[in-house]
Amino acid sequence: MKSNPKAYLALFIVCFFWGTTYLALRIGVKDFPPFLFSGIRQFSAGLLLFIGMYFFGKLEKMSVKDVLRQALPGILLITLGNGIIGWAELYIPSGLAALIVSVMPIYIVVINLISGKEQKKFNAKTIAGFALGCIGIVLIFKDNLGDLGKPEYLWGVLASFAACFFWAIGSIYIKSNTFHTNDYSNAAIQFTSGGIGCFLFSLCFDDYSRLEFITSESLWALLYLTLIGSLLAYMSYLYAIKHLPIVVVSTYAYVNPVIAILLGVAILNEKITWFTVLALATTLYGVFLINAGYRSAPVKSKIAPAEA
Repeated sequence: MKSNPKAYLALFIVCFFWGTTYLALRIGVKDFPPFLFSGIRQFSAGLLLFIGMYFFGKLEKMSVKDVLRQALPGILLITLGNGIIGWAELYIPSGLAALIVSVMPIYIVVINLISGKEQKKFNAKTIAGFALGCIGIVLIFKDNLGDLGKPEYLWGVLASFAACFFWAIGSIYIKSNTFHTNDYSNAAIQFTSGGIGCFLFSLCFDDYSRLEFITSESLWALLYLTLIGSLLAYMSYLYAIKHLPIVVVSTYAYVNPVIAILLGVAILNEKITWFTVLALATTLYGVFLINAGYRSAPVKSKIAPAEA
């Protein structure tokens, strides 16, 4: 596999900045109804991208089929992925939400194995890396067993696992299909369709009485998530997933918790114990093993690689 510095830079942006978004999301949903907050964020990002494409001459003609092909990952990644995580953070710490999302690479491996889309054989290093990721999740729940008895907390945890699953499906869909529209158009449609999906969820699940208590911190969080979390990091994610193996890209979900937990402790006074530190060390070593194993893994014969 040829080295692609731009793709790895894009992956670094995803690893770092998406780690910060858990904190910003937690701050935002303290005041905003969560689905409304995510809907405003994502729809605004899509609108800004469409405006930018218009002024820079990147706006292209798209058929209804083109729009629908991008609306599907928009719903999976943004509405059912990001939107549900925002709702879950009403009830669970931002660091825990990030740690739960770190199981996403495992979802991708299982889905690829079942569907036959994975192009490489897995070796001992890769399997050990994913096992360590699972162990890290178990370790973090050691500190939260008592909280699982609270209905709201339990629903927040289950919702986070579900959001992670939908994100994995959407990522595989993008990687496994060839699109005729450019990356900017794809992202703009995904933002707007995902934002509209969040608005629909908001009508069903949000408590609009929370709008009486909007603070400047929530508004700054909304601006940061729109410009950095959505436009910068999400565009970087789409670039990375197009130019790197999906198993390698998915390891960002192991790095995000490190940043999310440290920021949660420093700014929101979320607790951290030696079990948390052990979980972080375990997942980071899992990242190393997954990447090392993937690079050395043999390619399955007679199977053409998926185009993206």
